[in-house]
Amino acid sequence: MTQTDKDRVLIFDTTLRDGEQSPGATMTHAEKLEIAELLDEMGVDIIEAGFPVASEGDFRAVKEIAERAKQAVICGLARANPTDIDRCWEAVRHAERPRIHTFIGTSPLHRAIPNLDKEQMAERIEHTVSHARNLCDNVQWSPMDATRTEWDYLCRVVEIAIKAGATTINIPDTVGYTAPVESADLIRRLIATVPGADEVVFATHCHNDLGMATANSLAAVEGGARQIECTINGLGERAGNTALEEVVMALRTRGDILPYDTRIDTRKIMHISRRVATVSGFPVQYNKAIVGKNAFAHESGIHQDGMLKNAETFEIMRPEDVGLSATSLVMGKHSGRAALRSKLSELGVEVGDNQLKDLFVRFKELADRKKEVYDEDILALVTATTTDGMADRLQIINLAVTCGTGGPARAELEMEIDGQEVSATCEGDGPVDATFKAVRELHPNGARLQLYQVHAVTEGTDAQATVSVRLEEDGMFATGQSADTDTVVASARAYVNALNRLLVRRDKTGPGSDAREISYKDAG
Repeated sequence: MTQTDKDRVLIFDTTLRDGEQSPGATMTHAEKLEIAELLDEMGVDIIEAGFPVASEGDFRAVKEIAERAKQAVICGLARANPTDIDRCWEAVRHAERPRIHTFIGTSPLHRAIPNLDKEQMAERIEHTVSHARNLCDNVQWSPMDATRTEWDYLCRVVEIAIKAGATTINIPDTVGYTAPVESADLIRRLIATVPGADEVVFATHCHNDLGMATANSLAAVEGGARQIECTINGLGERAGNTALEEVVMALRTRGDILPYDTRIDTRKIMHISRRVATVSGFPVQYNKAIVGKNAFAHESGIHQDGMLKNAETFEIMRPEDVGLSATSLVMGKHSGRAALRSKLSELGVEVGDNQLKDLFVRFKELADRKKEVYDEDILALVTATTTDGMADRLQIINLAVTCGTGGPARAELEMEIDGQEVSATCEGDGPVDATFKAVRELHPNGARLQLYQVHAVTEGTDAQATVSVRLEEDGMFATGQSADTDTVVASARAYVNALNRLLVRRDKTGPGSDAREISYKDAG
């Protein structure tokens, strides 16, 4: 490596693969393409686009992302067998810069799963990495659960993978078990011990089970790793993965002790964070570092006084650095279409003419109900516009709800289902329960409600409510979102939106096939 290479950290984003493994976070084909395009535009070096052998849908998404990518390396995941590797290559081969990522679990616990002894596993690693390298000159190999693999054996299999042609060696902390001092030491020792280690890039892939994923990743960089595997918003299995926005901004902000560069355009962070939160249905917690609603908010009197005198007293980053507007320009019912387009552009949202037309109608309706429409209100409208109506088999025509302390709530619902207008009246334990019962009466289904969340977009009694609903049916997950100043209306739209997503998936793939067709362990 040159001195410049040594100072550069590659950002490997696995939002579309490891991030999507979060239960309920499955994205549609169009959403995967959109997120991949945003990742490419913001400067991500490698995009792990999916697991091609998992399903036909995954294969098609990886293939199309590979064909569309402009800058990033496009990577697919493959288990340690020729069938997976061949399928992965078929998906990524048309990328300008393709990569095959193959893996196998090397810890005692993971060796027991395929019932391989150390010798048999070593042979499989040599064979499968060689097979991948014969197809592609950019091969990444991961010893899954590396941080719980015996030291001598880890050194041995890493050496085998390097000799077989791996160009990147990823060291995953699959269960979030390690700590920063161990993370740095492990990478440092591998580079110093394994023959050929100085000729490849070492990567780190950390999970957040003990809340140390970002710290462990940065420590690994100090130990010599030059690729960080991460996801937007820290999305991922269990407690999630290393958050891209956290490691990137840590490297940028603390260059005095972490003198490493990335090529990420940090001004695009907030926009992609919001889009991932929307399409995954996983809202960002308010106090989340970098992208949380409160990350740049100050309420304490002492803090506010300090901010007014000098922003650096309580902010180590500028809001503009991550794509937040320095000021929140209030728009209202007198604002025109040009002003709305300008505001959207300022917020990092580009829309076509047809979408702007629909969005402007919603904006005017909201402005008539609210005195002031803030940036957050507009972003919530964008979310509603891009998710509501995605599939129009089920549409809400009218909803009237009565409730109070004197008896059960009552919902009178009119819907259009497959072009036919139908109506139902149901009672329930509260207005939302009554409304959902009315939807189920008109559209009987076995979907189980796994998540129901309500977030106020802005302050005040006239604030919009953003509602997220996650449903599960026959192994398929779907998330719906909607926003409205009426929480019950937003709830109904979100519920129907999720049902529409389930219908789309069932129509395209048949019952159950949207779930992973094969079981697999991730490479991290």
